[in-house]
Amino acid sequence: MNRRSTEELYHEIKNATNMEDFLTKNRTEMLHHTLCEHLQMLLSQKKLSRAQVVRGSQLDRAYVYQIFSGEKTPSRDKLIALSFGLGLTDEETQTMLKLSGNRELYARDERDALILFALQHKWTIMDTNELLFSHELALLGTQRM
Repeated sequence: MNRRSTEELYHEIKNATNMEDFLTKNRTEMLHHTLCEHLQMLLSQKKLSRAQVVRGSQLDRAYVYQIFSGEKTPSRDKLIALSFGLGLTDEETQTMLKLSGNRELYARDERDALILFALQHKWTIMDTNELLFSHELALLGTQRM
């Protein structure tokens, strides 16, 4: 099944005369799960263990486990660090940020642009942090500078 792009849905909303018809027609396109459920789905899709996500995200083990269990609500930066641990694409990261109610990565923001570049090139969080550090910007998965 081909999912429609967010832009296509947005365009359809702009032209809709009846939102009930739009929602009925696009029910399968809507996000219907919590962040915790989404993370569990990603873990399964990527065939990763939580321990692998901890290593790849450079976040505290207990904190990551609490995020996955729904006990903790992570900040935007913690979610971005998790996206590196999960090996997400830039698009998958944007979806996760939207689902969590956080601001998407914005290409006009220098730090976000560097993170988007790193995600698109499948860099590790360590490589990404070196890039952020070289631009004197806050690192991911660690204490702020």
